[in-house]
Amino acid sequence: MASSELKLQVDLPSEHEAGVPADFASVWHTSASFVLDFVAAKSPAKAAVDKTTGAQTGGRVMPARVVSRVRIPPQQVFELARALTQQLDAWERETGRKADGSGARD
Repeated sequence: MASSELKLQVDLPSEHEAGVPADFASVWHTSASFVLDFVAAKSPAKAAVDKTTGAQTGGRVMPARVVSRVRIPPQQVFELARALTQQLDAWERETGRKADGSGARD
């Protein structure tokens, strides 16, 4: 009897092996997909300035750029959440660190 299990054979092009550094991710959705925008800071934060008056507004602005946008179907969000949780748990066990910054340091 033949197996109906589907296995993916994933190819990672060599130009993508190093990955893309990102400082944070923004997650949002449409009716058809979830969107993950991975963002890298372009320079340190500076005082926010009102463009019309030139006065400082009291806040700060950090210029940033989306370095990668990934769209996934809603059905895959649950699998992604599970995979991230599993990998975070493994990372915490291996490093003795917690994602919240607590725990041992290397």
